[in-house]
Amino acid sequence: MATVAASEKKIKEFNFLWEGKDKAGKAVKGEMRAAGTVVVTSTLRRQGIRVTKITKARAGGKITDKDITLFTRQLATMMKSGVPLLQAFDIVGKGHSNRAVGKLLMDIKSDVETGNSLANAFRKHPLYFDSLFCNLVAAGEAAGILDSLLDRLATYKEKIQAIKGKIKSALFYPISIIVVAFVITAVIMIFVIPAFKELFQGFGADLPAPTLMVMAISDFFVDYWWAIFGCVGGGLYAFFYTWKRSTVMQHVMDRLALRLPIFGEVIRKATIARWSRTLSTMFAAGVPLVEALNSVAGAAGNQVYFEATRNIQNEVSTGSSLVDAMTATNVFPSMVLQMVSIGEESGSLDAMLSKIADFFEAEVDDAVEALSSLMEPIIMVVLGTLIGGMVVAMYLPIFKMGQVVG
Repeated sequence: MATVAASEKKIKEFNFLWEGKDKAGKAVKGEMRAAGTVVVTSTLRRQGIRVTKITKARAGGKITDKDITLFTRQLATMMKSGVPLLQAFDIVGKGHSNRAVGKLLMDIKSDVETGNSLANAFRKHPLYFDSLFCNLVAAGEAAGILDSLLDRLATYKEKIQAIKGKIKSALFYPISIIVVAFVITAVIMIFVIPAFKELFQGFGADLPAPTLMVMAISDFFVDYWWAIFGCVGGGLYAFFYTWKRSTVMQHVMDRLALRLPIFGEVIRKATIARWSRTLSTMFAAGVPLVEALNSVAGAAGNQVYFEATRNIQNEVSTGSSLVDAMTATNVFPSMVLQMVSIGEESGSLDAMLSKIADFFEAEVDDAVEALSSLMEPIIMVVLGTLIGGMVVAMYLPIFKMGQVVG
């Protein structure tokens, strides 16, 4: 039984770069996917090529969601222009600057060439193509409107990518300032304050309380800088490691994120926009509501809305209306519920959901712009108080000495 299982196990293949000479003695080179160098050599020998060099191809760079979005738009554009599917994969894959993306597309092309549907070929790479992507492609293939569905999918991914970028830009500025402030404070405490301390030791007078406090903090930094940086670095690593792997941690942090005083409302609006855009795209493609909600839950991007969507899916599968199921979760504002209700009654749910997404995407744009204007003076005040307070504390003894001399 073990021998049969081993023989049925799929052999792992790799990409190899080869160089050699053909029958006419002309130098040729190329790339081949095989289980090993022996397979490459024997395959090329049958083609009349004498191999001189074989190297294992590097995987290339990391494949990002931006790469997948760009590929979807390129594929949709070419298919709408009448380019055959396999030729479109060749054009995009061979012309891509990221070798990892090119390899991925060539693997998908090979699967399609052997008789698999495009949706099934995508499903073999769940790390890059989620259930929403695969379901929409499957719906397009079944209905014979793959080019239209790819265009809709590309638009969806571009909008989701844009809203993610806005949220990241809103969070990046304050986080970067906090990091810079911590580094500057550490440098002042470890290198600058001790120099002042040596200067003040010859004064022979009592130092002001703020100066003594800053010097005490500086002594702590000098003695335990390794522990401070170790605890901060280790704490951040442990936090993000746990966050990625613990559902409980994700739920707690996502719920906390929605309650943040300034950023919480922006995150909530962005999540609702993504939720509405996903459901609208799925429903417009003809995917049944219960099945569409399964993909929407995964694309929500927030554990609170993920669990709410699962509850909505269970309620809808038992015969409840979508708006009643959404109302029961208590995570959607009344405006969203009213528009969904109108969409259900008028039979234009996909259009209403698209309008909800447009509205909240515009709200996120305005909120991020307002946040940028608001955060700048707040950060300036905080940094000015922190750095300026330390500087004033260290100059107080000098001012005091000047007054005595005067």
